Amino acid sequence: MHLKKTFIILILFLQTFAGYAKDYPASLFSIQSDGITLNTRSIQFGIDYINKNGGGRLVFSVGRYLTGSIHLKSNVTIHLEEGAVLIGSVNPFDYDRSDFTGLVLATDQENVSITGKGIIDGQGRALANNTIKNAHYKLVDDPLKYDRTQERPMIIYMQKCKNVIIKNITVQNSAFWVQTYDQCKNLLVDSITVSSKSFWNNDGIDIVDCDGVQISNSYIDASDDGICLKSHSDNAFCNNVLIKNNIVRSSANGIKFGTASRGGFRNIKIINNTVFDTYRSALALESVDGGFLEDILVDGLKSINTGNVIFMRLGERVKNRKSSMQRITIKNVTAEVPTAKPDEGYEYEGPIEDMPRNISPIIIAGLPDQYIHDVTFSNIDIQHPGGGNSLFANISLDKLDSIPEIPTKYPEFSMFKEVPAWGIYIRHAKKLNFHNIKLKAKKKDYRLPIVMDDVHNAQFNKIEIEQVNQEKLYHDYNSTDILLSKE
Repeated sequence: MHLKKTFIILILFLQTFAGYAKDYPASLFSIQSDGITLNTRSIQFGIDYINKNGGGRLVFSVGRYLTGSIHLKSNVTIHLEEGAVLIGSVNPFDYDRSDFTGLVLATDQENVSITGKGIIDGQGRALANNTIKNAHYKLVDDPLKYDRTQERPMIIYMQKCKNVIIKNITVQNSAFWVQTYDQCKNLLVDSITVSSKSFWNNDGIDIVDCDGVQISNSYIDASDDGICLKSHSDNAFCNNVLIKNNIVRSSANGIKFGTASRGGFRNIKIINNTVFDTYRSALALESVDGGFLEDILVDGLKSINTGNVIFMRLGERVKNRKSSMQRITIKNVTAEVPTAKPDEGYEYEGPIEDMPRNISPIIIAGLPDQYIHDVTFSNIDIQHPGGGNSLFANISLDKLDSIPEIPTKYPEFSMFKEVPAWGIYIRHAKKLNFHNIKLKAKKKDYRLPIVMDDVHNAQFNKIEIEQVNQEKLYHDYNSTDILLSKE
């Protein structure tokens, strides 16, 4: 109810503001559309002028507008008409830097928007390569981890802003994360297209410690995580977030919570989304830095040609800080797990060395003293290729303790390399309820469908499993109160 109320207020604001907003053509401020003239100062003058004169829209008509960093101000909308392209400079010195650097920046502003059917193009590959050159020439001080600089600009970076609208635009070719919204309140991202496979770390959209967010009706194709919720602050968390009716393709994870998870995530709804051709997980729920992850509803997830379907992980990357995960409901999921590498042929594929040879669609992995608990799965249908090869790795059921805990390692479903279940692997969890679960392995697999280690109070009702030449359905170790029924 709180989430619904938040967006009713936001829509009313939009209608009111739109009624009073004045349009200013970009040409009024001598902003050139030739794709050659650097318009940074002209665009900034236009934004400042509109801000000082009661607000309105800076309207870009058909053309190509080259710019460096611009700072969006309160009550100002950048409106890109169809055929208008805002182009990022490929010169790294044309970008301003605070916590991060970016093309469109906003800090402590309110009632700001980017709308229209136009495009923002970050020219990310050339820009990223130029930042690397600057680092190699020692023009900037940068650690160059994996030969990737930290100076690469995003396309959009907004921090501590209120009432933010990003609607209908196309955002493409970022040098770094495509867009980040950090500690913002009342954020609507609707009907946008993200196409960014220009370089490493091209997250489609990052939501950091925001309150009142809707991401809906959007198409995201990114070389890194598609939709990623993060928590950078011990004293803040992501709250009241709706992720609905999106289509995501990624060479990392489709929809991910974490990795940064210092504060936490609460009251999140993930409704009717599709993830396809994705290298890692369709859905990754990770709390590994001492934060909480709770009150999450996933209803309607279609995973097509995705390496792992659902990965849930607790970790302890920050010494003496315990993480938690509880009250998770996941229902109405259909998935097709591929035999081959799901992002093969895309630019910046996920690394082959990280892949386990034998995929497990659902992994729930807590820690010995940190249980994942109060989790419900219902109406789950997973088609698995089977055919696991025991010559790659064969973890015997009497050696489950040999699977490493690795609490401080970066969390991904592939972190354990191999797990001993072709369907569902659960470790260190309690109070679980699985209802109406269908698992099908198309070829014989040496592993069992369900394996549990240190699991307590778990019920499996109406379980339908189809596998080749294998009668045993599950194995539990060091577990109590396990009930499995086909009815």
